[in-house]
Amino acid sequence: MKYKITIEERVLHFKQPAGTSRGVYTERRIWLVTVSDGSSVGIGECAPLPDLSCDALPPSIYNIVLRRFCDEVEQTGIIAYEDLRPYPSMLFGLETALLSLQSSQRLSDTPFARGEEGIPINGLVWMGSYDEMAQRMEEKLRQGFRCIKLKIGAIDFDQELDLLRRIRERFGPREVELRVDANGAFHFDNGDALYKLELLSQYALHSIEQPVKAGQWANMAELSRESPLPIALDEELIGINDPEQKRQMLNIIRPAYIVLKPSLHGGMAGCREWIDIARDMGIGSWITSALESNIGLNAIAQFCAHVYGPHITMPQGLGTGQLFTDNIRMPLEIRRDQLWISRNS
Repeated sequence: MKYKITIEERVLHFKQPAGTSRGVYTERRIWLVTVSDGSSVGIGECAPLPDLSCDALPPSIYNIVLRRFCDEVEQTGIIAYEDLRPYPSMLFGLETALLSLQSSQRLSDTPFARGEEGIPINGLVWMGSYDEMAQRMEEKLRQGFRCIKLKIGAIDFDQELDLLRRIRERFGPREVELRVDANGAFHFDNGDALYKLELLSQYALHSIEQPVKAGQWANMAELSRESPLPIALDEELIGINDPEQKRQMLNIIRPAYIVLKPSLHGGMAGCREWIDIARDMGIGSWITSALESNIGLNAIAQFCAHVYGPHITMPQGLGTGQLFTDNIRMPLEIRRDQLWISRNS
């Protein structure tokens, strides 16, 4: 089948500056790919994260490479998955566009896609000052989130422990699940990372993401063995696109969980590989969005419902669709601590 594909580069603007391990974002550059077969249209989102994605090229270069892959799909009618392994954000956008071409906004046949069930999500507390994080944490609790995720490593560690203590004094682990994401902020040398993991463990945390920087497989393996907390890998997965290398890395580190972002970790196809390999080793996983617009968030949520469904109980790291002043309208809504698709869609 022959397709016509157009690319639109767009800049989205955050309602509030978003503090991440790679700095503070005030705007977000994405590429929308629209596929037409002459009678139907599908749209996907390519959203690399600067300084983090393995395919975060300068915008002018990114546009050229993406156009080349779009031209190949136009000519062949299929996605060259092996060629696109090093370009996960482009692969994810093309996967989404072709899926939505076939089925409009409903990318899979699940209770979530039909608007019958929601997906439980964590309430994310962005990096900020102590007072800012405390305020955001209280807001998430008021909204009814039963899983709170704090990004740590940006302020004094004792203050971060105090934020966790404030929750645990009021809610036990059965009432509110706590996750933290260190984004590689701890140091392995001199026992710093293990010492901090021991201090964190007194607050009955579900897990900690990426305690030390990626690329230290031996150190991370030792932490996974010795840590009193379950360790989840996130940045560690970026750029590992070959199935055998995925298996090798997980076999060496043996984490409790992996955290998957389709835009960063191989698109939908690559994430399926990660999930299958991890399951074979008894390693758990969950899916997270990565500051995409509602186009990408919708696709990630429907993919999540498909691979973990039909009834998801583990909170996922999906966004709320409320980050940007100029987001793209989609039938997504938050009800208490769940992401839903409107049944009218």
